[in-house]
Amino acid sequence: MATSAPVYVPREEYLNTTYRPDRDWINGETKEHTMGEQPHASVQGFFIQWFKNRAVELDIRVFPEQRVQTSSTNYRIPDVCVVRRATPMEPIVVTPPLLCIEILSREDRMSEIQERVEDYLAMGVQVVWVVDPQRRRAYETLPNGAMQPVPRELTVAGTEIRIPVPDIFAELDEMEAKS
Repeated sequence: MATSAPVYVPREEYLNTTYRPDRDWINGETKEHTMGEQPHASVQGFFIQWFKNRAVELDIRVFPEQRVQTSSTNYRIPDVCVVRRATPMEPIVVTPPLLCIEILSREDRMSEIQERVEDYLAMGVQVVWVVDPQRRRAYETLPNGAMQPVPRELTVAGTEIRIPVPDIFAELDEMEAKS
């Protein structure tokens, strides 16, 4: 795969530009996301629906592809962002989310995902989940940024958020069975 030269954009230009799809802004460089395939979309849709269906009960709000300012020089776009319901409305999230979810696409590299995870944790995000639709695996982050596999159930400490890992991939399993 050919790599393109970095594209440097002033912060104000980034904040006033609509990208389709949106892009991260890291130290003045815009970075595209890899997505657009059904496995990624299926898992992202699962999480959005799961959290939306329980938003009032869990006292949360869920946002797909929401800009999050992780530091003065970095803006990230997590695939799914979950904030506490009491968090003030912010056009760009600056209050640390409760949870950020990154869903891997075929082109993603773990080194890049690790950088994202470290940005979220440094901002104060309580937990980051990384989900791999191809391998049907889910990971949660430890406070030091290390990722550990979660075979049974993803949770967020201090909340009632509990998602069985097989449920995340049920739709994908069904689609592949019909192929």
